[in-house]
Amino acid sequence: MAQLAACGKTYVSDLETGRRQPTAAIAAALDRALDAGGELVALAETRPGRPLLEQADALQQGLHEALAAGPMTDATLEDWTYTVARHGRATRYRPEGELLPELLADFGDLRLLLSRPQASRARRQLTVAAAHMSGLMALTLLKLGDPRSRAWWRTGRAAATAAEDRATLSWMYAQEAYQLYYSSDIGGAVELAVRAQHLAGGLPCVGPALAAPLEARAQAMLGRRGEAEEALQRAELALLRLPVEQHIGSAFGYSESQLRFHAGNAWTHLGDTSRAAEQHVRALELYPAAEVMDRALVQLDQAMCAAASGDAAGAAVRATTTIVDLPEDHRSALIIYRAREVAARVPEARTVPEVRVLREVLALPAGCEGVDSGAHRAGDRARR
Repeated sequence: MAQLAACGKTYVSDLETGRRQPTAAIAAALDRALDAGGELVALAETRPGRPLLEQADALQQGLHEALAAGPMTDATLEDWTYTVARHGRATRYRPEGELLPELLADFGDLRLLLSRPQASRARRQLTVAAAHMSGLMALTLLKLGDPRSRAWWRTGRAAATAAEDRATLSWMYAQEAYQLYYSSDIGGAVELAVRAQHLAGGLPCVGPALAAPLEARAQAMLGRRGEAEEALQRAELALLRLPVEQHIGSAFGYSESQLRFHAGNAWTHLGDTSRAAEQHVRALELYPAAEVMDRALVQLDQAMCAAASGDAAGAAVRATTTIVDLPEDHRSALIIYRAREVAARVPEARTVPEVRVLREVLALPAGCEGVDSGAHRAGDRARR
């Protein structure tokens, strides 16, 4: 019974003995497993003493599952295409903590649809949607600094492979390469970025447009100037070949603003601060104000260039003000990681007041009481 209802044997035992009550999802699963025709769902919805709002939630869930059990239509598939695209756009401007609950809710609906028999065309489209949603889950968890993001890459690759969708699989490998890059597995990032470009072959899709500049950044970190420059050339070509409708601010698109940011980062790591500065300025011109994450990362790269040029105070001020000026819910693990890289570039300058202020800001635990006021006081001292 536990296997049929996809729950634990202890859970079933507790239901039998009355030690616990079923959730709406478990009641529906048990109802289906026993072919009870809705009787168990109804019992779960009407048990005595149940709070009214909990009953409303159960009723909504039961109705939602009943509708999902109906025939798959073109309108349903079109709505899923829109839902996935909407989440992809939201990654560019919404904080991860807000986005995650909505991703989880929609993913639950998608899982329900995939658990039912579907026509082959519909199942393939839903499987591609599952791959994209898995990638969005991984990206969201990555930005939150949660290592469980790695499991979602595996799920996304499995879904893309099951759908036999080369463009989506290329996109998955390109995005996962960023995970390895920010986990300091630079060699692994190069390998996955190369894999993404290889999988795309001649397809004009987002995968190689994402992967080539990431490869350039990783090669630059490894000090391989020739390989980095060659990857940047491939990145420029990939963007030119990308259909115009995919030049968008979305996890499923790629734009010139992103390429300028990534190219600037590669030149920063190569120590060519002049070329890096040109790319940084252009990136900030192109990025909309709403894309606060990438704008902040560009500004931190500018701080890295200042540090490389020997301006420890200027580097620290720019990094500090970048963090302080960000809304607290956008100060993700990724932003703090990059700011700490700036601080690490000037270890001999710890006595410089501006560097001390940067270290003070980075030491403030996110989300603690007083963090905003403390950070802003530190930022004011840095500006002065």
